Amino acid sequence: MHRASIIPLLCFGLAGCADDSDQTSADAALIARDPVVARALHDPLMTDPDLASRNDANAALGFVDSHALPVIAAPGGDAMDARELLRLELLETGPFPDLPAAQQGAGRGGIGPLSSPADLLGAVGAPGACAARLREDFALAATLPRAAAIPKLAMVVQAGGADAAPCRIRIVRYTIAAASNDVLHYHYVQSGRAGLIPQHFGTPAPRIAAAGQGGEQLAVHVRPAAHGLTGVTLIYRAP
Repeated sequence: MHRASIIPLLCFGLAGCADDSDQTSADAALIARDPVVARALHDPLMTDPDLASRNDANAALGFVDSHALPVIAAPGGDAMDARELLRLELLETGPFPDLPAAQQGAGRGGIGPLSSPADLLGAVGAPGACAARLREDFALAATLPRAAAIPKLAMVVQAGGADAAPCRIRIVRYTIAAASNDVLHYHYVQSGRAGLIPQHFGTPAPRIAAAGQGGEQLAVHVRPAAHGLTGVTLIYRAP
């Protein structure tokens, strides 16, 4: 599995520091020496966080590139199948409510791969100083509390967090075949069952925001991802 760097998690905006003109000259020299190596180093996966979802879980889907073999398109029924599996997972612990109509909310927009640490932490009311304590560890995605549980179908592409108060944070990015509203419905139900009060917002970006006692908060933002999947950014702050 290709592993996403911690850099997008902690310093999303710092993609390049070299002077543009110097970089252009270096690129031209590299291509002249070895165009094959140049192509490898300039693959979008090296610079585009959205393409971090090119992991083994999606290997059968393929993507348009210079492959000799034809691309295998994702079946059109994947989203519906994923929806049913999400609902079955929720039914394992009893009946659940429908997702209410989206409310209008305040804010600057959605949270995604290029969001700053301040935006990620601010989504759950955590101090900005917590950014220095965050660490990357995929194991953190396997130890989420019920309020922040992710679907069994989720394909985690990045996970990080911190455990010392007041920075008891979990940040998880994952992709899934289910549609955005089905993902939001899943987190609405799970957070409500865990004792939080969830709300469904449609503006300025589709999301679930849930709050509990002692400062416990959850924010789930969704967006379109590669291969017709749904990209999800989940931020949880423990009480």
